[in-house]
Order: sequence, then C-alpha cells, then structure tokens
Amino acid sequence: MSLLTLMLIKAWVLPLLYLDFEVRKDYIVANLCVNRDRPILLCNGKCYLTKKVKEAREKEERQAENDYLSHLLYQVMDNKMLIFSPLQNPFKLRSFVQYQFHPSLTAHNPASDIFHPPLV
Repeated sequence: MSLLTLMLIKAWVLPLLYLDFEVRKDYIVANLCVNRDRPILLCNGKCYLTKKVKEAREKEERQAENDYLSHLLYQVMDNKMLIFSPLQNPFKLRSFVQYQFHPSLTAHNPASDIFHPPLV
C-alpha cells in the first residue's frame, strides 16, 4: 500500500504545483513573485511557478538517479556470494613462480666500437 501511495504522490507532484499556484495566485503575485516590483512585465507570478516546476523536475531526476544507483548497488551486493564462490574457481594456485635471468643478454651498441677517440 505504501509503494502505491508513493507512486501516486510522485505522479501528482506537478499537477499539485499548478493547483497550488492557481489557489494562491494573489498571494504569490503580491509576495513571492520575483518581478513584483516591475508590473510592466505582466509576470503575474509565473516566474515563481516556473522556478518551482524546475526544482520539482530536478528533484525528481536526482531521485530517479539515486534509485537507479541504489538498485544497481543492491544487485551487485546481492550477487556477491555467487561471483566469489570458491566452487567456481577450478584453477589451482602454484606455491612459487620461477623466473630465468640471463645476465649475458645486455644491450650492445656497435657504433661505440667504431666511433671513439683514438687509443694511445
């Protein structure tokens, strides 16, 4: 029941903002409008409404992103036991690794044999 209620509230946010604007239009025009000192613009509180609608949409986008990230994180954490299960690793690890080092293989520059100062 609570999930259904949350979905309905989320769906009705913008219509409720418009309804609130229409109900309190006189108060918004007189007190909350950004352009109330400039009546020539004929804003009538629409600046306040657009600001609130923009905030609601940004909040909804952030909430959707957070829901997606938490769902993704939940999936990763839920599958943790399947991914790192020792039964799925058929390889045996060796106790040590041997490397062969050949010091006789050094860089040799044949030009240094030809181009050098005269030997006395």
